[in-house]
Amino acid sequence: MSLPRHQDPIAAIATAPGRGAVGIVRISGKNLDALIQALCGRQLKPREATYLPFLDRAGLTIDQGLAIYFAAPHSFTGEDVLELQAHGGPVVLQLLLARCIEAGADFDSLRHVPRLAGLRVAQPGEFSERAFLNGKIDLAQAEAIADLIDASTEAAARSASRSLVGEFSKEIHTLRDALIHLRMLVEATLDFPEEEIDFLRKADAQGQLSKLQQTLQTVLQRARQGALLREGIKVVIAGQPNAGKSSLLNALAGAELAIVTPVAGTTRDRVQQTIQIEGVPVHVIDTAGLRASDDEVEKIGIARAWDAIESADAVLFVHDLTRANAANYIADDSEIARVLTEKLPSTVPLIDVWNKADATTAARRDRGLTLSAKTGAGLDALRLRLLEVVGWRSASEGVYIARERHVQALRRVDGHLREAGAHLAAKAQSLDLLAEELRLAQNALSEITGEFTSDDLLGVIFSKFCIGK
Repeated sequence: MSLPRHQDPIAAIATAPGRGAVGIVRISGKNLDALIQALCGRQLKPREATYLPFLDRAGLTIDQGLAIYFAAPHSFTGEDVLELQAHGGPVVLQLLLARCIEAGADFDSLRHVPRLAGLRVAQPGEFSERAFLNGKIDLAQAEAIADLIDASTEAAARSASRSLVGEFSKEIHTLRDALIHLRMLVEATLDFPEEEIDFLRKADAQGQLSKLQQTLQTVLQRARQGALLREGIKVVIAGQPNAGKSSLLNALAGAELAIVTPVAGTTRDRVQQTIQIEGVPVHVIDTAGLRASDDEVEKIGIARAWDAIESADAVLFVHDLTRANAANYIADDSEIARVLTEKLPSTVPLIDVWNKADATTAARRDRGLTLSAKTGAGLDALRLRLLEVVGWRSASEGVYIARERHVQALRRVDGHLREAGAHLAAKAQSLDLLAEELRLAQNALSEITGEFTSDDLLGVIFSKFCIGK
């Protein structure tokens, strides 16, 4: 799986762009002794912070700071790693990075240190990628690094931390070990068909498979929760003009984000805000009012509203209680409901929200939720309803961050185990097909931790990381 570029020493600024008290330049590669000598003017003791000047080619000081050397394999990447902690000005850090590349080029041209040939700026995620390739972390843990950095809520950060220390991976390994044991039994039966002992019956293969499926369902359920924490929920607010969509967005966000006026068609484009409900990121999108219009700008806004609706995880169909008995309003609402039903996949929940309860004595509707965006009455019920329709359960300490690819892989495992169960239960057992389904299930599990993963997938995953991570 290792590519030629993985042999190059790499360097990068490991702290965020901009000014700061401290900035870090990180280098990883094989045998960095000569580079350390050039940059620090001396050799360093492994895992010991040393305060010293960082030197340019002429021996002049670029900056002074802490240098820390981690000798392979006791480092994040599994290679020799040098970290230079300097003052956090962007110019200083760029000078240090340029000096690292320059020193590598000097050694390359003099042929003194062949292993420093090709010292270059790291690609996004390349330090984490090397940690994965060198067996320091598995792929799920590597992804958790990026998820911890990108976490938008406290719950997401804590869950990403649990994945980073390996809690998710441990569950996957437990499933894999049980699956390997079951495969061993099946393949032993295939290898020794003449034996009188029925390996599968005596070893309770059916019981083992059932237990494996039960454990898988628990892991899958927790992975779905972790995916919600990471990805969040995309909620689109739709409805006729002046139904109170923008007021509802403002009420949910607790801020005046969208312009609210009595004039129909005020909202011309999508307005988005991310809030959190029980630690779950909820991306709320206010859209233009849905109606027939001759205004070109408004028509573009309405088209964008439908685009947002079609990609939503849930849609809030906002109705105006003060117009609930008007014939024209009812007809227009019915037409919007018909189109929504046609356009939305059956898996996307449509929640009816009856707004402006504070401005009318109209009776509560049989379907949906009644609330007032103005006073806030009913908002808590709406928040809980949103979590309910996407399958969220109250967060527990056991939830770990997960990605949609993890959920899809676990669903494939579930499918293969179901097929395996059918073969095992059949009167005319097809052990070859049973063994193949178990093998495919193990491969799908291994994709999560990276034991069975294509280079293309690795490229996609690590390209989304920060440079220097």
